[in-house]
Amino acid sequence: MTSIFQSKRPVTIVGGGYVGPEDLNYALSIAPTCVAADGGSIVALAAGIELEAVIGDFDSLDASVLAQVPVERQHHISEQNSTDFDKCLRNVDTPVVVGVGFLGGRVDHQMAAMHTLVVRADRPCVLLGPHEVVFHCPAQMELPTCAGDIVSLFPMSEVAGTSTGLEWPIDGLALAPGQRVGTSNCATGAIALTMTGPGMLCILPRRMLKDVTQLLASLPDHVKWPARAG
Repeated sequence: MTSIFQSKRPVTIVGGGYVGPEDLNYALSIAPTCVAADGGSIVALAAGIELEAVIGDFDSLDASVLAQVPVERQHHISEQNSTDFDKCLRNVDTPVVVGVGFLGGRVDHQMAAMHTLVVRADRPCVLLGPHEVVFHCPAQMELPTCAGDIVSLFPMSEVAGTSTGLEWPIDGLALAPGQRVGTSNCATGAIALTMTGPGMLCILPRRMLKDVTQLLASLPDHVKWPARAG
């Protein structure tokens, strides 16, 4: 499938949900190319950010907003079976996406965004929230967390794994929604995790955004998951 937008640099995708006062600047300092998911264009344009593309069903936009974006950068996808974030993520080809405006607002929107992280597992992405970052765990990863950092692992499907650097190791545990989850674990230093399959979301402190982005952008093929995995 040919993507709508391609970039060799990391891309920031802006959604129409809550965007903190420093979120856009923080994201763009790491992922300098900006794409909007539908109503996210209102947020980006108000901040004076140039948009390389606007993707979505355009139900949150009026003519005055669209008039600020060149027609060739407007990509209307009318189907209603997926969210605007999903429409963006599956159509943006980049080493990694930083998502802003998808956490911290309505709970149903946040849950849908986390669902999309798993459904579009072939598209490396980290969501920036007011206090944390959220991403889909690859098969293997290492991150330079510090002792005392909260490390939450939330399964979106049944999945197991191994860990080093966690106060409560996950080795030998079967994690699954409605059964056992791994929230509020704690790093004892740098962490290393392996997963037996897709479906595990990792939630880390907000300051880890750059480290997570670099990790996801440099994943070798053998630790990546395919689209709609699981």
